[in-house]
Amino acid sequence: MVIIADCGSTKCDWLLVHGGRNQQLENTVGFSPFFHSTADILNIIREQLLEKLDPQEVERVWFYGTGIHDEHRAEIVATALREAFPQAEVEVEHDLLAAARATCGRSAGIACILGTGSNSCYYDGVKILDNVPSLGWLLGDEGSGTHLGKKLLRSWFYRELPADLASLFEAEHPEGPDAIKDRIYEKGANAYLATFTRFLGENVQHPYVQHLVSDSLGEFLDRHVCKYQGFQHVPVHFVGSIAHHFQDGLFKCMEERRLKPGVIVRKPIYPLADYHLISLD
Repeated sequence: MVIIADCGSTKCDWLLVHGGRNQQLENTVGFSPFFHSTADILNIIREQLLEKLDPQEVERVWFYGTGIHDEHRAEIVATALREAFPQAEVEVEHDLLAAARATCGRSAGIACILGTGSNSCYYDGVKILDNVPSLGWLLGDEGSGTHLGKKLLRSWFYRELPADLASLFEAEHPEGPDAIKDRIYEKGANAYLATFTRFLGENVQHPYVQHLVSDSLGEFLDRHVCKYQGFQHVPVHFVGSIAHHFQDGLFKCMEERRLKPGVIVRKPIYPLADYHLISLD
């Protein structure tokens, strides 16, 4: 058995491939070596995944995750994986490489992540050549679910939401402003902020929401995608739930900047598996 894993801040997809191409998709909560220790990660795997397979049968693990920016962060995750799957060869990479392999395959392009967080890279078909740095949810993550959630909450707290939207928002969140502010300063605030994109999705036809979303997505394109050399000459691909749910607005923002639209993949796990399984055939 081999495992391909794609891990974000909110959720981790684990694709178990039994012999040939018999695939079994499992999920756990997401994690990042910026916020979770090896022990934390191992506990998540043991409590939410190991009961669904025989860890002794796992021969190889390809793991792609958020927060794996250097060898130290990669080793935090790799140590947990080697302990969970003692017979497996383990490879740990950044989720940007997963996005590139899942969308570009073996061709050149710009690969972007628009999920709970955001990131991008220029990929030559083999490796990542350039990456405008992601500054995380406190300083950056433009276009992400966290960024959109912050923009929505700021508008609400500052009394800038139109009255009809404010009424709908308050009906959906009867816990009130104090409870929301308290939750923002707890662990996992980035994932919590991203949950407010559900409200934006439900009201995406409202002009104010369309402007808010377009402003956030445009900021991502301007600060990241448009910084790459030759950005208008290669396709721009996306993975993640935000790109999927707000793709109409995203394509409009891309058209305004004369970008070449590529594919939008909500869940990169399956094309990522194809990338690896072809090499095993």
